Amino acid sequence: MSSIDCSRTLSISNHRVFSSDLNEHNTVFGGKILATIDDNSSIPASRVARIETVTASIDQVNFILPFKLQDSMCTESYVSGVGSRSIEVFTKIIGEHLKTGERFLGLTCFSTFVVIDKDIELPKINPDNPEAKYVCQGYEKRQSERMKKLLTQEKFNENISLDFPW
Repeated sequence: MSSIDCSRTLSISNHRVFSSDLNEHNTVFGGKILATIDDNSSIPASRVARIETVTASIDQVNFILPFKLQDSMCTESYVSGVGSRSIEVFTKIIGEHLKTGERFLGLTCFSTFVVIDKDIELPKINPDNPEAKYVCQGYEKRQSERMKKLLTQEKFNENISLDFPW
């Protein structure tokens, strides 16, 4: 089985916060941040699979500090775990107050992507720096928790009505 270093899956994007990005609290709208996460994290998943992947979930989104007007947002995503058909991607967004140079951790999250092809053999992931080693060491536990939540969600979905409310 082949392997790939975490650093070879890294995707980085930068965005300057403008007034059109803000919500009524004068911080970046959460929906915009979620779209940024999904866009950026899809690249590492594709770098591992080299075939089409689809977003299965965006998990454990931790909004730590808000991004404000004139901040920059640097989004970094890399693969943090690989299953038989699933790919976990870790994303962090580092903010920078551009007027002062102060940097801060604004967000962390995990996303899960799946491959459509059931016959693919995904490479193992090799954590090749201290952060990646720390993040990747929790993959099996997070994967187990996701599977439990998925089963609970499937039971929940069975009880959701699709009837028209009017």
